[in-house]
Parts: sequence; C-alpha cells; structure tokens
Amino acid sequence: MVRCPFIASLLFALTSVALAAEPIAVKVGYLRLPENKAAISLLDVPPDNDGIAGALLAIQDNNTTGKFLNQRFLLEDLRLKATDDPAAAAVAFAERGVSIVIADLPANALLKAADAGRERGLIFFNAGALDDQLREDDCRANIIHTAPTRSMLADGLAQYLVWKKWRRWLLVIGSHAGDRLYADMLRRAATRFGAKIVQERVFEDTGGARRTDSGAVQVQRQIPAFTQSAPAYDVLVAADESEVFAGYLPYRTWEARPVAGSAGLVPKGWDAAHDQWGANQLQNRFVAMFQRRMTALDGHAWAAARMIGEAVSRKQTADPKAMLDFLAGPDFALAAFKGQRLTLRDWNLQLRQPILLADGRVIVSVSPQEGFLHRASQLDTLGYDRAETRCRLK
Repeated sequence: MVRCPFIASLLFALTSVALAAEPIAVKVGYLRLPENKAAISLLDVPPDNDGIAGALLAIQDNNTTGKFLNQRFLLEDLRLKATDDPAAAAVAFAERGVSIVIADLPANALLKAADAGRERGLIFFNAGALDDQLREDDCRANIIHTAPTRSMLADGLAQYLVWKKWRRWLLVIGSHAGDRLYADMLRRAATRFGAKIVQERVFEDTGGARRTDSGAVQVQRQIPAFTQSAPAYDVLVAADESEVFAGYLPYRTWEARPVAGSAGLVPKGWDAAHDQWGANQLQNRFVAMFQRRMTALDGHAWAAARMIGEAVSRKQTADPKAMLDFLAGPDFALAAFKGQRLTLRDWNLQLRQPILLADGRVIVSVSPQEGFLHRASQLDTLGYDRAETRCRLK
C-alpha cells in the first residue's frame, strides 16, 4: 500500500530528470539566392559563403552558451537557383522541422517564401534585402529585418554630409531598378536633413564587362567628361547598387570633390574595417574561422542568428511565436558591437542600428550624428519613423 505511491513518485522523478536532460534543439534554415553580378573591383567579388559565414559564427556562439542552458542550434543551408520556387523551399524547410529561416533573397522571393511559410508557423529573418517596401506597404508579421533599409543608409550618409556642411549634392544615378530606389531614398534624405540636390545625372549601363571593357585610360577620359559642367556642388553622391560606374568616380571627377553613396564614403550596416566597441574580437574570430574578412551581409546574418540565440536562451523555448513576441517586446536588446544595444521597431520589425560610414579602409564616422535628436530613440532618425510608417503587420 505504501510502496506503490513511492514507486510512482520515483518513476515520475526519473521521467522528469530524463525529460530535463533532453536539449532544446533549434533548427535554423539559411535560404539564399546568390546574385550573379559583376564587380568593378576584384576585391568586391563576394565570396561563395557570403552571409552564411556570419550565421555560422553566431550559431557557434549560441552553442557555446547553449551547453550551459541545454540548448543545441543547427543550421541547414539551402541555396536556390534562379528557376527555383522560394515558396516550395519554405515548405520543404517546414517539413524537415525547420521553423526559423535566415533569408538572403530578393524582395519578391522573400515575400513568396514568407507567405508560404506563414501557414506553417515559420518566421524569417531578412539579412539581405534592403527594400523599404518590405517594411512598409508589403510588410509581414513573420519577417524580422536585420539588414538596414535603403532609407536608413541614405539618412545615415545624409546626416554626416550635412554635419560636414556639404549640403550641395550632385546626384548621379544608375539605370537599374535598385539604383532608382536608392536615389529615391537619397532625395528623401536630402529633403529631410536640409541638403540640396543641385543636379541629377543618369549613367546608362550600356553592357559589357566592367573590368575588361573599361581600362584605366578609357575611364580616365570618360568620367571627367561625364561630370563636367555641373552646377557648383560640395559632394558627388552616387546611386549605383548595380556596381556599374560608382567605383570609377573617386579621383576622376572634373572638379576636385569627394564622392559618397555607392563609392567613396559608403554607408553600411557592417564593414570589415569596423573595430570599435569590441568589434575587433568578433572580426578576429571570424577571420580565424573563415580566413577572410567579414562583409556587411555576414554582419546582418550574424545579427539574425544571435537574435535567435538570445530569444531561445531568454524564453527557454524554440517556439517561433514565443520568440517573435519576445524580440518585438520591451525586454529584448542585442549587444552587436556597434556602440549601443539594438532593439526592434515594433511597428515594422526592423532592427534599429547605427550606420557605419566606411571608405574602404577605415570607419570615417557612425550615424546617427550628434545633434540629430529624437523624442524616443536617436536611432529612429534613420529610416521611416513610427509616425511615417505605412506598415500594417499581417
């Protein structure tokens, strides 16, 4: 009579211990569609593991902490071809037990994947697409954005140029869709912070290989002629996401003027030269692991994977809904080696973050700049603020 309850209690205790010993397994997918785009400089050709390398480093960090919290993080890479269906890829991830996906996809592909994954409870971390549209009219409640927007990059650059009193801009725009979108945000930033675009010029992409068809002698003649006879300006600002011409602008303009935007002084979410606020130790660990420097995409993917690790460790669950609620709530903050802790904008799920202004060798400055104030967070001077947003999360 007495032994039965004792045996039952013992069995319950042993079962509880066994269940407690089971680690929380967190399966993270990495979904990417590499862009086949030529680069002006050999130094700018992206490595084959661009982006996913940053995620792998963060997964390693997560597992280091996870040993003490009985958590295990796994990363599964899925590389799409141009003809593959991103919606089908999202479904395939869900069928393999993956409920969290870090994505490096163009905007349309990301929306297809997110919409297909929503019914299956998937949440996505956008590490690659800069489109403001993804955070505004086409925002989704299951997409968190660690990549900054074009508007954030443009605002970060504009604040510095205005702080320097370089208020007169010659804006040179490429002929591709991404170039025009970036130009839109540069115009917005100029209006927002008191700069003036004295003239706009379009650089047409006539095709051909950037390096083999554009020798130094030819470019040395072409660029001065292209920039000649412009109204007086302080800085040439280039919108050239397609990397057709901007790299040729520094030191070749008709007037001796600085270049910014897509070349010269470039706004970024992360840069290989960043070494402040402890970033040097992260950079060193990355180099030791991958024998190369950390790109902006690596930095965005690292932040995404670390956010996942932070949410799992704080909530002690791999449930995507619980993680999303925590990340969008007031208790979340990410230490990301950028001078202040990063938080999530609850109105469009964009990660607040400083913008680094890099010249290819050093970090020249970090925005937001001194004097640009905000009633809630100075980081919200970069990009679309709560009062400006058109996002209705769905």
